[in-house]
Amino acid sequence: MLKKIDASQLKVGMYIHDLSCDWMTHPFVRNRFLIGSEDEIRKIVQAGIHDVVIDASRGLDVQDAPTLAEAQARTEAEVVALAAAPAAVTRVALGEELKRAAMIRHQASGLVRTVMRDARLGKAIEIDQVAPVVQNITESILRNPGALIGLLRIKSKDDYTFLHSVSVCTLLVAFCRSRALDAETTYQAGLGGLLHDTGKALVPDAILNKPGPLTDAEFAIVRKHPRDGYEILCQSPELGPIPLDITLHHHERRDASGYPDKQGEGAISELAQMAAIVDVYDAITADRCYHKGMSAAEALRKIYEWSKFHFNPAYVQDFMRCVGIYPVGTMVMLESGRLGVVVEPHETNLLAPKVNVFFNTKKNIYIKPETVDLSRALGFGGGDKIVRHESPGKWNVDPMKFLVVA
Repeated sequence: MLKKIDASQLKVGMYIHDLSCDWMTHPFVRNRFLIGSEDEIRKIVQAGIHDVVIDASRGLDVQDAPTLAEAQARTEAEVVALAAAPAAVTRVALGEELKRAAMIRHQASGLVRTVMRDARLGKAIEIDQVAPVVQNITESILRNPGALIGLLRIKSKDDYTFLHSVSVCTLLVAFCRSRALDAETTYQAGLGGLLHDTGKALVPDAILNKPGPLTDAEFAIVRKHPRDGYEILCQSPELGPIPLDITLHHHERRDASGYPDKQGEGAISELAQMAAIVDVYDAITADRCYHKGMSAAEALRKIYEWSKFHFNPAYVQDFMRCVGIYPVGTMVMLESGRLGVVVEPHETNLLAPKVNVFFNTKKNIYIKPETVDLSRALGFGGGDKIVRHESPGKWNVDPMKFLVVA
């Protein structure tokens, strides 16, 4: 039986089923293992891991601990309670913005490649080249945030490093807009998002793209990237304090378990805390050679759980309202047995977005795609509801193909 327990309850002889943290947090080769020493428990605690999932059928038990299903049901209830909140208002239709968003995605990823190359060569970053890209991303978010955010969920293993920076920029701009931050602050945050991983230019490719867990020595090298990036960006005097702060502190955590400065809650700036949420969200939803990405819906629930210790809970809730409980591009199962892709959040009910349906699972056939507004009643374009999110891999479909109904 799987149970969720506090890290303080760990004992030698327990079987770890899930360390309940993002992949870059824990120092272990595997996510699942039998605890064989007090030293392993100490490493778990020192990594800032506060709760774990144990398998009581393979090791020692904690009698009064909630089952994993009970813990997940409690989280789900709390997440659903957050769903009755205003969503971002779109100005143009998704289909209209997708073509422009694709061009911006290509332009921005190419720019990040150039930035990384220049950083490796010891050149200062030319901010005049970066600024128009951030402006284009901001304008796309204003027109329809779902278009660019949806497209950026698609990353290959080869372009992950570059598109991750574009995603963090895009999500951070959307996050700032949803929290009503002023235009200049939003722009500066976007710069920070696009440049936040500049220090990874100094990480050897063999480590950055290693198809397996990192050793302690390799972890130490990767964890240098925030300070390395900060020092590289300091060579560009026109760059303001916000991008520098985001670059240096996007891996800090509320409980002071982060790096490089182990800052606690009171020391981390608002925008660095927001960037930390966005950075983890994009990282854990992406497929890597050593890490299978979560669905966006599952990632939001994980980050919500981790906000008890690692992130500001209020900011996490704001971010969930920003991207939606079921973000654009999420594949969902409806009560009717139809599969669909979320294409637009509802303005006041995040559980009732617009969905493009395309497959009938009861008959196991593709159907003519149509848009269903889940906020409407039967006979008025609605009459259905989301049961759960679905894995595109399970059904072997690309949900991006159904973002727009022809």
